[in-house]
Amino acid sequence: MPILRIGLIGLDTSHVEAFAAKLNDPQNVEHVPGGRIVAGFPGGSPDFALSTDRVGGFTKTLREKYGVAMLGSPREVAEAVDAVLHTSVDGRVHLAQFQEIAPLRRPVFMDKPFATTSADARAIAALAREHQVPVFSSSTLRFAGPLQAALADGAGGKIIGAEFFGPLYLQPTQPGFFWYGVHTADMLYAALGAGCERVRVVSTPDHDVAIGTWRDGRIGIIRGDRAGTKVFGGIIHRENSTQWIDATTGRPPDFGLTLAVMAFFQGAPPPVTLDEMVEVVRFLEAANESRDHNGREVTL
Repeated sequence: MPILRIGLIGLDTSHVEAFAAKLNDPQNVEHVPGGRIVAGFPGGSPDFALSTDRVGGFTKTLREKYGVAMLGSPREVAEAVDAVLHTSVDGRVHLAQFQEIAPLRRPVFMDKPFATTSADARAIAALAREHQVPVFSSSTLRFAGPLQAALADGAGGKIIGAEFFGPLYLQPTQPGFFWYGVHTADMLYAALGAGCERVRVVSTPDHDVAIGTWRDGRIGIIRGDRAGTKVFGGIIHRENSTQWIDATTGRPPDFGLTLAVMAFFQGAPPPVTLDEMVEVVRFLEAANESRDHNGREVTL
């Protein structure tokens, strides 16, 4: 199988270095064969410090250490490659950038968050369907080894509920749950799948807990903390057992994600459906609405 030429759109996240290390360095112990990043568009959001303060450094590293050519637009990148890693850290720009590249029909992995409004998420999904673009989006935590192992071990029967936890830092441009809550939400959806009907949030200055009710009666919970430990984990409840997940053990989750991305680029079905990606965004949006209205229950 020929080596795929891969492009990066948005060099304002540490994820671009992680992808480049695994794809472009055959000596890396976590090297994933089959593709090489050859082109990038730096991007950057001027009103988001975690974007503008980092894009220059990551661009320099990608160019000088990994030999990535810098191009002038998302479209130029898509034209030069076989597949796209859409890594812009600011979910607000994903729709506009995807509009540029969708007509070229390259398979796209879109880094988290897929979008920061459900309207944008639905628009991206509509474009993907219109142009028949294979797309998937996910947090790295969905592919954490301990979570994937727990999901594969069905000895305890069907899953009847789940709770996941992790840090919940806040960024004004990526409101409420979108910046870090996407990690725990993706872990929850990996366990329960789509089908949440309503969400309510309990919030204090240091903690936020979002409680979702699925249409089949299951309850899924994500807990975000701004005090205490900064680790990700969770519990999956099955009919006859409960599984504890420490997402900090084993290989880093970005290794599992890179394996999934490369399989997808090589023709495997997307591991997350468009409908589920849109629902995750709506779940986070509804959680924010509940958080902003004193815990009022919000329907999806």
